[in-house]
Amino acid sequence: MKLLNFFLILLLINHCSFDNKSGIWKNENSITTSDNIFSEFKKISYSKKLFDKTIPILGGYNFEIPISIENINWEDNFYKEDNNLINFSYNETNNIVAKSKKISKNLINPYLLLSNGNLIINDEKGNIFIISKKKNEVISKFNFYKKKYKNIKKKLNISIKNNVIYVCDNLGFVYALNFDKDVLWAQKYPVPFRSNLKIINDKIVISNEKNKLLFLNKKDGKLIKSIPTEETSLHNQFTSNLSLNNQDILYLNSYGSLYSVDSENMKLNWFINIDQKNNLIANNLFYGSQIVSHNNIAVVSSNESTYFIDALSGVIKRKFNFTTLMKPMMIGQYAFVVTNNNYLISININTFEIIYSYNIKEQVATFLNTKKKELNFHELMIINNKILIYLKNSQVLKYDITGELKEIKKLPAKINSFPIISEKLIIFLDKKNKLITVN
Repeated sequence: MKLLNFFLILLLINHCSFDNKSGIWKNENSITTSDNIFSEFKKISYSKKLFDKTIPILGGYNFEIPISIENINWEDNFYKEDNNLINFSYNETNNIVAKSKKISKNLINPYLLLSNGNLIINDEKGNIFIISKKKNEVISKFNFYKKKYKNIKKKLNISIKNNVIYVCDNLGFVYALNFDKDVLWAQKYPVPFRSNLKIINDKIVISNEKNKLLFLNKKDGKLIKSIPTEETSLHNQFTSNLSLNNQDILYLNSYGSLYSVDSENMKLNWFINIDQKNNLIANNLFYGSQIVSHNNIAVVSSNESTYFIDALSGVIKRKFNFTTLMKPMMIGQYAFVVTNNNYLISININTFEIIYSYNIKEQVATFLNTKKKELNFHELMIINNKILIYLKNSQVLKYDITGELKEIKKLPAKINSFPIISEKLIIFLDKKNKLITVN
């Protein structure tokens, strides 16, 4: 028996060699949808030091930024289907022009939506508040849930399309209602949802806790197709994320795999894992940023790296040794990233070369003539051709597009949500759950 066990172990070792001769980890840039799904992945080293280099911009470098636009609506958590932002137009007087009464005594979802002059806000009790932007007051309140769900904290993800509010939650419900509070339809699924949702033509696309990508009929919420992906044995705070590139859904699951699926025929285009540790240890927790896509380029961060990926083929165009939990943005031919180790980086997405890299803590310390201190980043935007970095302490760092820190100012109220821009105004919730409008 011992001899038999010895030969079995020897056979297993021969077939499971961890060297590079087999070609299993050959090429990180290759993606396959064949049966041998890992045959083209490249082994990733975890020993590399995080990028921490200051790279000054070359003299005479000329940015070509699209002109600022006066935005009206904000009907997706991340503004648009591709999760990307634009160059917003804003008054920049930094004065409060409206303040509402307290919206709710409960914890409010930090993502605000705005459609046709109505703000949509929800809290952990499952209340959906419709607030008149003009009157700055609640004009309607709706709660879908029965008494038996009263003590369960609800996490709603909402998107708006053609005056219909679509909702999925952590209880497995998905439903649609209009602004008159009429429930158009509702469905209950056995597994809770755990992603943002996208409305694409006649379909709702969402993901559940088991990392299944679901296509639902927009008219009644019934399942059209389910696409299983890798499950994880542990759940973290990362919420699976969806973005749209043309008609392709980009789906980053909690295992760290990025999928592209055609939204029309619901067939897989390609997939790649950007957190290779999870292939070795299934209990590893994945953290990453939301996917942003622009001009057929997708950018996303994992625990240790940031990837620029051809959204049509899945080929990795460039991997950088820095990471961010804050959503990057791309505008024109440029990407802007604030890294977890305090660097503001601009990248040319035609050449995938770094244009500049500056240590934000050093810049702030020099600007204020103080010692370096910790910074807690909240949101990155481009407004009036300037880069604005919102901090969690309600300070705002204002940069020239070339990476030079120009101004540090404080919002006139404590920020407690992700800000949205509409009609040259910034709108956000303060610490007391009051809606603040700043011009």
